[in-house]
Amino acid sequence: MNFDNKYPVANRGKVIVWGLLSAFPFGGMVWQVLHHIVGFRRLGFDVWYVEDSDRNLLDPITWMPTTDFKANIDLLSVMMERVGLKDRWIFRVPRTEICHGATNFEGLMRLYKAAEVVFNLCNGQELLPYHDNIKYLVCLETDPGTPQIKVASGHQRLIASYERYKYIFTYGENIGNPDCLLPVEQFKWLPTRPPVITDWWAGCNYPNRKNVTTIANWDTKDDGIEWRGIKYYWQKDFTRFIDLPLKINVPLGLALVRLKEANKDMLVKNNWVVFSGFDLSDYIKYHDFISNSLGEFTVTKDIYVKLNTGWFSDRSVCYLAAGSPVITEETGFSKFVPSGEGLFGFYNENEILNALEAIKNNVEKQSRKAREIAEEYYKAEKVLTRILKTIKLL
Repeated sequence: MNFDNKYPVANRGKVIVWGLLSAFPFGGMVWQVLHHIVGFRRLGFDVWYVEDSDRNLLDPITWMPTTDFKANIDLLSVMMERVGLKDRWIFRVPRTEICHGATNFEGLMRLYKAAEVVFNLCNGQELLPYHDNIKYLVCLETDPGTPQIKVASGHQRLIASYERYKYIFTYGENIGNPDCLLPVEQFKWLPTRPPVITDWWAGCNYPNRKNVTTIANWDTKDDGIEWRGIKYYWQKDFTRFIDLPLKINVPLGLALVRLKEANKDMLVKNNWVVFSGFDLSDYIKYHDFISNSLGEFTVTKDIYVKLNTGWFSDRSVCYLAAGSPVITEETGFSKFVPSGEGLFGFYNENEILNALEAIKNNVEKQSRKAREIAEEYYKAEKVLTRILKTIKLL
């Protein structure tokens, strides 16, 4: 694929993004970071990407915890060069003052003081004592539900962390509305949505696509969280629709990690096409898998659905941008983004089957509608402009 690195003059000040590109180097996490940093850079900011955590990292090949960070650093270096920001990244080795990339630890401290804003993407960066020198911290939370419940339940450590931010954004776009069950005690949670660099996913040849797919973790080993007597889980449950492929003449595929052999046999028996999710840790394979899919069918994590959060997936916006229509479980997102063509929110199996028929019967139209939704509602430049206007940097 081709990265367009023709940026405008960076005359709007320094912006730092904290993320998990090399710490959790999976395909989806890589793209999430790139969509943000390139989006900000296209808006004329001097963008720096920093990983400054004392947490353990996962190896990009084995996905196992590692203390040898060379592969992680190499991945980060390659990715930043490919998006034209080869001199705008810093990786601090956990529990040391050793930095790789554009500068040393002292240079990192100077960068923090000079930055207009530091965005904590995914709220994945823990706040360290020397981060008190940062004048403008903004949290970009991507997984609503658990944080709000913990704050409302009096989780003091998390509360103290959030108190250090000037603004807190969340992918829970329905937050604060009467039909949303997310608690909103103590902090003002500002709604946003996942951005996507739409031109990175354009130009795909939809007539040659066969499978409606998704990429997922089969087992998140989640014990759930309780709020007002109800247990909510950070878990998807595809078994509710296990026999779906037997009811429609559209090939349905799942690219899965943490899939036991018995569960794989169950899926194959019900005509699911099963792919290895581990193979898609490579960002190019992740991109190509989505781009070669007829569309996406996915279920949504229990906590997003039951709390009616308005959450939407940063993976699904890639499908939309690739012209692959999306069928996804309703979380309240269709209050903000139109559903019914190109994007289909569902509550039950009949709605899934109807959406699959709509895609099957007019692939060209549904592909075009998917692209239009990505351009209008999830284009990175538009999404990030709204954030920057909210925090008064534009």
